[in-house]
Amino acid sequence: MNFASDNTAPIAPEILAALGAANEGSAPAYGGDELTARLTSQLEAVFERPCHFALVATGSAANGLALSLASPPYGQVLCHEASHITLEEGGAPEFYTGGAKLAGIPGTQGKLTVDGLQAAIDAHPPLPPHVMPRTVLSLTQATELGTVYTPEELSTLTAWARSQALKVHMDGARFANAVVSTGASAAELSWKAGIDLLSFGATKNGALAAELLLVFDDALAEGLAPRQKRAGHLWSKQRFLAAQLLTYLEDDLWLRLAAHANTQARRLSEGLADLPGVTLEAPTEANEVFVHLPAPLQEALRGAGATFYPWHAPGLAPSETRVRLVTHHATAPEDVEAFLAIAQKSV
Repeated sequence: MNFASDNTAPIAPEILAALGAANEGSAPAYGGDELTARLTSQLEAVFERPCHFALVATGSAANGLALSLASPPYGQVLCHEASHITLEEGGAPEFYTGGAKLAGIPGTQGKLTVDGLQAAIDAHPPLPPHVMPRTVLSLTQATELGTVYTPEELSTLTAWARSQALKVHMDGARFANAVVSTGASAAELSWKAGIDLLSFGATKNGALAAELLLVFDDALAEGLAPRQKRAGHLWSKQRFLAAQLLTYLEDDLWLRLAAHANTQARRLSEGLADLPGVTLEAPTEANEVFVHLPAPLQEALRGAGATFYPWHAPGLAPSETRVRLVTHHATAPEDVEAFLAIAQKSV
């Protein structure tokens, strides 16, 4: 009953097999291989357009590279106050951009709104050169509270960003879960909604160490290759990342893996919400459940072998009862049912 993180999940069997197949023989280096060429075509099919992209090993690298393309060192990146880039990337965005400022903005249930963004700017209007210019809006999909932006919400936010001359980046570490949750296409949740750069995650959803930075803005893409090399993320044996992403996207494997994770999270959420003294912090729209569990119930669950973490973040009142439960592509339904059965007996 491990609900600590989707980073604890095994590699999806299909992706593990693809790595073995890619290991046969030799292949051109630095992206000149057949698998990278096939991935290029597959991405075009999934996103309904040609895509500039870079294969990297971590989401932090994808986010940092994206922000470095869109913001000068003296720029400001507007993001949610509890976003991953703000709290949990060890200063990588500032490192990659050469010093751009991350400006955390409050939002409800993990989401930013136009009203909230505009209020933040109105509270501290541009005053060059004293106030760093706002250059990028960064959105997280799914959010740090497990909620999901709809295409309509994204279009509203990106239209506002355009009015402010901002580029828009999406941290899509759990993008697959959001696509499944909304029923929208990859294109509808990205460039069609006004996203310029997408950090497209696969590691949390079945890959070994494979992430994509997709750049939909042709002008921004001009700096992608040299920045990728300078950052130390140009892979000589790129076929092994390409093999993972290609298999991930072919035959909708990425969506099937995410659908399983979302289904298990929804079952957890619905089962817990029916128990006395248990309340949800936010709607369960992807593969994370944020829930308040009384301390005795937490002790009973951990005593029975369950693993999960407490959760604290800016904008949330301090609480000893709030925990995060995360499911993934290999979460066993039996583990979910066992967790709920223990919870029901312990309240």
